[in-house]
Amino acid sequence: MQTASTNIGERMGRSQELSDSKRGPVIGGHLCNKSIRDISWLLNIPRSTVSGIITKWKQLGTTATQPPSGRPRHMTERGQRMLKRTVRRSLQQSANCLQSQ
Repeated sequence: MQTASTNIGERMGRSQELSDSKRGPVIGGHLCNKSIRDISWLLNIPRSTVSGIITKWKQLGTTATQPPSGRPRHMTERGQRMLKRTVRRSLQQSANCLQSQ
């Protein structure tokens, strides 16, 4: 029998992602009409995590990790620098020519 841990830090760190092998039983427990608290206690994961997995599954139909929305920040800054450099080097070229490079 598992014992519930009182320290959330021992169970799962903030930056860790829950594995697929733990997400499946969360949905299985939900389909068996178990409460979020019961699922959390049985699997030894935080209630907020269980709730998030169930909500995501209801909205998207999947528990797989989705890529972040929007453009990555480092690409934006790098792209802007490259564009400025290209424009400075060739002021006489048209916008279509610059865009194709």
